[in-house]
Amino acid sequence: NNLGILWSERDEIKTAQTYLESAEALYNQYMKEDGNPPLDPSEHFMAEEEKLTDQERSKRFEKAYTHTLYYLAQVYQHLEMIEKAAQYCHTTLKRQLEYCGYYPVEWALNAATLSQYYLSKQCFMESRHCLAAASVIFSQAGQVPSAEDNETEQDQQDLRRRKAEIARCWIKYCLNLLQSARKLLEDNIGELDPDRQLELKAQRRKEEDEKEKGRKKAVLFGMSDICDSVLAMEEKVSSVYPLDFQEAREIFLVGQNYVQEAKEFFQVDGYVTDHIEIVQDHSALFKVLAFFEEDYERRCKMHKRRIDMLEPICADLNPQYYLLISRQLQFELADTYYEMMDLKVAIGNRLEELDSHTIKKINSLAQLAIKYYELFLDSLRNPDQVFPEELEEDVLRPAMVAKFHIARLYGKLITSDSKKQLENMQTSLEYYTFLVDYCEKYPDAARAIETELELSKEMVGLLPTRMERLRAKLCPFI
Repeated sequence: NNLGILWSERDEIKTAQTYLESAEALYNQYMKEDGNPPLDPSEHFMAEEEKLTDQERSKRFEKAYTHTLYYLAQVYQHLEMIEKAAQYCHTTLKRQLEYCGYYPVEWALNAATLSQYYLSKQCFMESRHCLAAASVIFSQAGQVPSAEDNETEQDQQDLRRRKAEIARCWIKYCLNLLQSARKLLEDNIGELDPDRQLELKAQRRKEEDEKEKGRKKAVLFGMSDICDSVLAMEEKVSSVYPLDFQEAREIFLVGQNYVQEAKEFFQVDGYVTDHIEIVQDHSALFKVLAFFEEDYERRCKMHKRRIDMLEPICADLNPQYYLLISRQLQFELADTYYEMMDLKVAIGNRLEELDSHTIKKINSLAQLAIKYYELFLDSLRNPDQVFPEELEEDVLRPAMVAKFHIARLYGKLITSDSKKQLENMQTSLEYYTFLVDYCEKYPDAARAIETELELSKEMVGLLPTRMERLRAKLCPFI
């Protein structure tokens, strides 16, 4: 172990791996061939009557092996053998609990970090188990008196921060579970597919618990005294895909509670980036919940909640220092207004005829969406306010989608003034044309926006004819 640690501190990770793996092999061989706890090195220098009990020897030997696994987890992480690193991390955490060799805060953070690995693999049950254990063990930290018993303000602050970090891992859990369910349930235009929903519900009833039981044995942190608390914690939130609004709402509410908890520590003053990321996650929770909502009016209200939380932040943010976040917020606000406008159009289509209030609302939402898309596109201009000739790869798709959506939004504006209508069509055509021309000039860009490009080409063909017809109607009056 010590040689492994020395080599890893010298950044000779491969050499460290050799020593630590031979330590692991040594432990396994010894346990297989002998099994009795060996002498602790310190015992060679003790009087006979001071020698350790078998129980104490065993404890020290197991602790040394837990260290082997702990360092191997780090080594595999360094070598980017992520799956192996996660396995070793899990076993280490399990053993630390069994042999009571852990600091609650550190243990909880390692378990919460491991939960994010399981999340990336869509193993929601394992992820939830790690998070539930992290929360339970972390709660012990508050009860453990410190050495001086009067914890410093710094220690308290550190505990609050760690608690907020675990809350953020819970938010990601709820968000990922909802988003994965959405992917399973959506049809080709991004709406909920009722047939698929029925099919998945039937499938779930059939499979119910069988699979889970087998998998669960492998991942449980099996300490009887904390087991009940962990199970109670797990019961507060599902680990199976929600298949309807009610199920989705329960997960959403858990996520929302953790948003409040995380925001208590990560406040705007002092933690701008963290605070905004948490608010963006909150907005994403509303967005994915809206997918499960069938009532268009209520769906609109959910998107309005997103606007209310994102708009003030966007207005206060200085793009000079926070350019990337500023762009993300502008784009998300534009998308949200765009989505609300689409919903209002769908609601309007159900009416016998559009009333002036609905028309006003549709136009207002479309103009706000255009405003934020334009702000996003303006942020790409150079100091002389010139739009780039060729777009960087990371902004290519969002910039093109923004142009495409602006073109579509101008086409959606409702006006009884034919002259105004003609102007809107002209603007719409200019934006569609930009997309087509850009992809002709830079053919590689077409891959990033295949669908948008196809529709733009279609509109570039159709719009001039429509405009001609409208001009012909206007001719007698001009």
